[in-house]
Amino acid sequence: MQQLEQQLAFIRELDELKAVHRKALVKCDNNRFENSAEHSWHIALMAQVLAGYAEEPIDISRVVSMLLIHDIVEIDAGDTFAFAPQQDLDAQSDKELVAAKRIFGLLPEEQYQQMLNLWLEFEQADSADARFAKAMDRVLPLLQNIVNQGGSWAQHSVRKSQVLKRNQYLRNLAPKLWDYIVEQIDMAVAKGWLIDD
Repeated sequence: MQQLEQQLAFIRELDELKAVHRKALVKCDNNRFENSAEHSWHIALMAQVLAGYAEEPIDISRVVSMLLIHDIVEIDAGDTFAFAPQQDLDAQSDKELVAAKRIFGLLPEEQYQQMLNLWLEFEQADSADARFAKAMDRVLPLLQNIVNQGGSWAQHSVRKSQVLKRNQYLRNLAPKLWDYIVEQIDMAVAKGWLIDD
């Protein structure tokens, strides 16, 4: 019974992710800010749909699990804009590790270790599974910004080089997706949604 109580405490805590808002805008819903829970769902499904483009072997069930848990830490740490200054991004990493230990720590020990290790693997991007998961996490906001005529890029004066660098995992892992993304980025520059550099 104690194990079930711990698991249910974790599940109840996950509801908090719905209150963490990102910079991405949901065009179909009056351009409101997307929350981190719906972002996680969207990229997990996207990974399943696009898994066939990965040219390295990946375990899609592990990829999906990573994507479903990767932003849980934002319950405590909040969301930081992808193109924030580097010192803000570095500080966020420290906050997220503390959050991961607390939130996953609600679970029984074995599940705590499994979740924490999977989250760390995603963060470090040392495996093909983690790199593909990272790529999906980064491609979705790009697609959302394209649909929204620049969206948060235009609002925050984001540069082409920043977006290319952020999506670099695709270059070798899924070259066909990379080629498509580069075309989209070039189109965004031509339309003035991204700053050329």
